[in-house]
Amino acid sequence: MTEEKWVKAYGDALDDGAVQVSFTLPLEAGPQAKAAAARLAKSMGLDPAEVVHMAAQGKGFSFFVVYGRSSHQVDLNSLVVAEPELEEMDFYEINDYIRDKIGRKLNVVAACTGTDAHTVGIDAIMNMKGYRGEYGLERYPWLNAYNLGSQVDNTILVAQALRLRADAILVSQVVTQREVHIPNLTRLVELLEAEGLRSSVVLVAGGPRISHQLAVELGYDAGFGVGTTPRQVASFIAKEVAARRASPRV
Repeated sequence: MTEEKWVKAYGDALDDGAVQVSFTLPLEAGPQAKAAAARLAKSMGLDPAEVVHMAAQGKGFSFFVVYGRSSHQVDLNSLVVAEPELEEMDFYEINDYIRDKIGRKLNVVAACTGTDAHTVGIDAIMNMKGYRGEYGLERYPWLNAYNLGSQVDNTILVAQALRLRADAILVSQVVTQREVHIPNLTRLVELLEAEGLRSSVVLVAGGPRISHQLAVELGYDAGFGVGTTPRQVASFIAKEVAARRASPRV
């Protein structure tokens, strides 16, 4: 039987449960709003709950930062974390792998789709200058990397993937208010399936609220979150393309 391993939030001392939360209420900043924030924090299980910051956020709204202590804890052994199967290689190993296992350059097409205009994430993966000391995919001699930029309609992305004979499509989604990324990501899968392309491309989603589990549920091959490096994405693409060549999908 696996031994339980519990953890609590850490603040000043181990297992003190100290946490900080922030939120906005649809109330004018003032004594009533502050009291409401404290009551809300206490209903979340923070006791004591101390409102340490309140600021007006336009007419009829106020923003709060609350400190408190939570009694909740988590058994680490009860967690099931979905992550992409990834055998990481370095820059040189990836290029050698593509050359030796695939024998041609891979075409990678990337974009921020829908109304999303935030290119920081996709640029970190694609741009030659790279991210966290690693070269971006544009620097890889055995990759043809095409960064289509921001606010790219899904139909345009699919058309470009067809024209460029894409082996992989990377989609970045930063704008996620009201879950707008869910139908947008789903729509891309539907379009690829309608064109008969889905099984022939490696489809990857990324962004602050993208998990591997969510991406797979939506029909993608992998999902990468904050902190992902170009090397991790390139390793996944190379291995996945090679695996499909060895065992083609029906």
